[in-house]
Amino acid sequence: MSSDLPLAFPLRAARVHEVSGPGATAFASILAARAGGVVLWVRENRLADVLHPPGLVAFLDPARLLLAHTRSQTDSLAVAEEALKDGAVPLVVIEITHPLDLSEGRRLQLAARAGNTMGLCLIPEGMGSNAAETRWHATPALDQNRSDSTLMRWEIIKNKSGTLGAWHVRWDEQTHRLHVVSPAGDRPGSAGISG
Repeated sequence: MSSDLPLAFPLRAARVHEVSGPGATAFASILAARAGGVVLWVRENRLADVLHPPGLVAFLDPARLLLAHTRSQTDSLAVAEEALKDGAVPLVVIEITHPLDLSEGRRLQLAARAGNTMGLCLIPEGMGSNAAETRWHATPALDQNRSDSTLMRWEIIKNKSGTLGAWHVRWDEQTHRLHVVSPAGDRPGSAGISG
C-alpha cells in the first residue's frame, strides 16, 4: 500500500478485509490501484453482472488485473487461498455470494498471513465472516458542488484492532491518490458539537 493512503484506514497487508454496499467495486478498485503490481480478482462464472476491466481505467491499468472465473464459491475460495498463500500478488479480491463459515474465513486469514498478502472479500449486504479483520460499507455520496462527483462514503463497521468511523473520500484520477474530504460538520465524532 502506498504511504499516501490515510493512516486512518486500517487496511493491513497479511489480513483479509470485507466490504459491502453499492460502492464496493470502487472500494476494491481503489485498493487495487494503491496495491501496485498485478491484482487477482476472483469471481464465479454464474454471476449475472460482468466485471469489465477497461471500465476500471479511472483507477488502474486494466492490464494489471488478472481475472479468475470459477464454477462455485468453493472453487473461488480455493483459488483465493492459494493466491494469498503464494504472495505473488499484493491484493486478492474475492466476490462472495454465500456466507463464509468461521473455518473458511480463518483459512483465508492464515493464507494471507503466510503470503503477506491483503485479501478483500466483496460481500452482499448484511453478510460477513467473524474472521474478517475489518468490514466496510461503501456508498456513493452526493456532492452538490460537482456534477462529476466521485465522492464516496466509507464506513468501517467492524474492526478487530481499532475503532469504528466514517469518511467521505474522493479518488483523484490524475494523481491516483485518495483524498479524505469530509465536511467539518460531518466528520466522525463531530455529532453534537456546537460551532
